[in-house]
Amino acid sequence: MTQTAIAAEKNILAKYYQSALLLGIFTVLYNLVEGVVSIAFGVQDETLALFGFGVDSFIEVMSGLGIVAMILRIQNDPDTPRSVFEKTALRITGASFYLLALGLFATALINIYSGHAPETTISGVIISLISIAAMWALVYAKIQVGHRLDSAPILADANCTKVCIYMSIVLLVASVLYQLTGIGYADVLGALGLIYFAVQEGREAFEKAAGVESCACGD
Repeated sequence: MTQTAIAAEKNILAKYYQSALLLGIFTVLYNLVEGVVSIAFGVQDETLALFGFGVDSFIEVMSGLGIVAMILRIQNDPDTPRSVFEKTALRITGASFYLLALGLFATALINIYSGHAPETTISGVIISLISIAAMWALVYAKIQVGHRLDSAPILADANCTKVCIYMSIVLLVASVLYQLTGIGYADVLGALGLIYFAVQEGREAFEKAAGVESCACGD
């Protein structure tokens, strides 16, 4: 391969790494906005599923910051081990997901005992639909970039982003079910669905901190 061809190949790789970095930054910013909006409407409408979804978005921000750090590291040298910041971010993310699952479970039990029902879940329907569309586009873009760079960590991140789609679907189903039936337990069922995925993400965050690059949640 000539020097010109090598230089051209490096330029192409640099552009894809830049794309991966921008996708990571967008993921962080999107989850910040989604978290604020979801928690605000979750409190206003008294819906546990939407509130939990918002808290999850903030946890995803920490995870996203770790991904951005990972991309910067890979961009400089793909063979270097995880940085201290990445490992710390993953451990904090894992612990936060477990705490979220515990908090949702406790609140769900209280809501079942008290018979509490949301005021409305229209906000949950709208937010979940927007999230499904945005996360689907992100997954597709991350997979394309990951394949172009032949990067297992970026492809694993794309797989893990699918969990956001699954959680959005859980929120959508619970919100629509409540709007159609008015049964308060629909909101609790949505929260229980979020608990399942929160536990999965917590476990996988600790596995990644230990050096496992796969993400079973997206398989």
